[in-house]
Amino acid sequence: MTETPDYLLDDEQEQDLFEHHRLVADKGQSLLRIDKFLMCRLENVSRNKIQNAAKVGNILVNDKSVKQNYKVKPGDVISIVMSYPPREIEIIPQDIPVKIVYEDEQVVVVDKVPGMVVHPGYGNYTGTLVNALTYHFNKDKKEDEEKVSTLLSHRIDKNTSGLILVAKDEYSQAKLAKQFYDHSIERKYYALVWGDFKEDEGTIEGHVGRSLKDRKVMGVFPNGEHGKHAITHYKVVERFGYVTLVECVLETGRTHQIRAHMQYIGHPLFNDETYGGDQILKGTTFTKYKQFIQNCFKLIPRQALHAATLGFVHPETGKFIRFESQLPEDFTQVLDKWRNYVRFKELEIEDE
Repeated sequence: MTETPDYLLDDEQEQDLFEHHRLVADKGQSLLRIDKFLMCRLENVSRNKIQNAAKVGNILVNDKSVKQNYKVKPGDVISIVMSYPPREIEIIPQDIPVKIVYEDEQVVVVDKVPGMVVHPGYGNYTGTLVNALTYHFNKDKKEDEEKVSTLLSHRIDKNTSGLILVAKDEYSQAKLAKQFYDHSIERKYYALVWGDFKEDEGTIEGHVGRSLKDRKVMGVFPNGEHGKHAITHYKVVERFGYVTLVECVLETGRTHQIRAHMQYIGHPLFNDETYGGDQILKGTTFTKYKQFIQNCFKLIPRQALHAATLGFVHPETGKFIRFESQLPEDFTQVLDKWRNYVRFKELEIEDE
C-alpha cells in the first residue's frame, strides 16, 4: 500500500515539494529509452516532466546524470527527482495584494504575511498565495496568450511569515526541485521559543514524520524507525529568561520541522497551538505575569516563526542569489514587550 504523500494531507504546512523515485531495471529488461521506461513505471507523470528532469540533470543512472535518450539496461539503478504535480484544483485568479521582493521570467520571491495559506485545498479554495500570483502573472495577458503557471518549490505554514520561492515554468521548477533535494537551498528562520538554552548553539537531528496518534501533528523519531531524516541547526540570538529568540538554519525541509524539533528538545515555539506553545510553560505563578503572557499571545496570535533568509542558484543564470526579510510587526512587538519585561525585572532587583 502506498502512503499518501504529506503534500496531499493539508495546506497549512512547511515542506519542500519534490518527489524522489528509485527504480532498478529487471534482469530481463530490453534496451529502452529512459523517458519511455519512466513513463511506463511512474504513474501520472507526463513525458514533458520527465524530459525536463533529464534536461536539468535530475535523472541519474548508476549515480551518473543521463539524457532522455539514454537506453536502460538490465540492472540499471535509476534515480529521478521531480517537483510534485499540481493538484487537480481549479485555480481562481484573485486580485490579492502580495509583497513581491524579486521577479523575473523564471522565478518570483514573495514575502508572505502570516495567516495566508500558500496553495488552495480543502477548506481554503480561495484567498491563497497561488490565487494571488496566478492573477498577478496573467492580469495583462490576452485570452489567446499562453498563461504563466504558479509552480511551487516549497511551502511555509499558513501562520508562518516570510520568504517563499515560486517558479514560473516547469524547467525552472525542476532545477529548483533538485536544489531542495540536495539541501543546497539556504534558509534561515527566526523563532521565539519557550525556555532558556544552556548552550549558545546546537544541532537537532531526528526523523520527522506524521504522529502515529494524530496525522495532523508531526513527531520526532530519533531512532529513524519512522518519518524522514531531518537536521535543524540553531543559534541563540537573544535571551529573555523564560523565552529565547533563536536563529534556525534548515539542512532539510520536512513538514513542521522547526516546530517539531523544538518541541522535541523541550522548547516549543511561543504560541504554537499545535505543539503546546500556547500555554505558559516557563515563568512565575503571579497573576501579572499570566496577564503579560496573554497580552503577548494577543499581539502574535500564531506561532512565532519567520522565514528570514532565502538563497538559491538561479535556474537560468546559474548565479547564487540571496534575499532577506525583516521581522513583521507582530513579531517585533512581542520582542519589544519581552525586552521591557526583562528591564523591569532588573530594575526591581536593583531596588531590593
